Amino acid sequence: MAAPAMEGIAVTALRSVMSRVRQSAAKVGRDPGGVRVVAVSKTKPISLIRQLYDAGHRSFGENYVQEFLEKAPQLPEDIEWHFIGHLQTNKVKSLLTSVPHLDMVEGVDSQKLANHLDRAVSAIGRKPLKVLVQVNTSGETSKAGVDPPACVELVKHVKLGCPNLEFRGLMTIGMPDYTSTPENFKTLSNCRGAVCKELGIAEEQCELSMGMSGDFELAIEMGSTNVRIGSTIFGPREYPKKQ
Repeated sequence: MAAPAMEGIAVTALRSVMSRVRQSAAKVGRDPGGVRVVAVSKTKPISLIRQLYDAGHRSFGENYVQEFLEKAPQLPEDIEWHFIGHLQTNKVKSLLTSVPHLDMVEGVDSQKLANHLDRAVSAIGRKPLKVLVQVNTSGETSKAGVDPPACVELVKHVKLGCPNLEFRGLMTIGMPDYTSTPENFKTLSNCRGAVCKELGIAEEQCELSMGMSGDFELAIEMGSTNVRIGSTIFGPREYPKKQ
């Protein structure tokens, strides 16, 4: 199978996603410029990322630290990289050192992780790191994230106790099959309301990262500012076969 054909398909798929984003935003009277599309490239080759980059896209996300460390140094420095999902504290230093242009961590799910990130950013001497606090909106024990009632306290800790982190908003991953329900999105939106009220922040200054390939249009209609799209752009994941 010729790689260039696959690459062409990814660019076409990205354009289709961007069109759907515009339509979803227009449906509820939102500015589509207020929605960031993060192309989630886990398990996908550098050649595909480069193809989307050459087509003008700049926001990309990775989920696995080791894969991220291998890919990022081989790609342009103006990519806005997002780390998405649970980040182990023992991987913080290597991630920040190896990906100096890391733009955002989605998301911080504990004070311990926030403290590790804060110290590492300070030690490296890089600019403050943008972070989203991860909220477990589905109530499943398998999902990372703070319970909704605890999100205000964690946000307070990030904003008031971590000077090297820049709190930018909240994120959620949703259900086990990576779909979400309107209830998940509503829960995250309610958390934003509570955070903004408690800390005196305008809601426009608090992002909502919610929505993936299967549900990003609904997420946008319910206020998402950041959607994370993987398989709809890149095709099905190709995980290595276990020996």
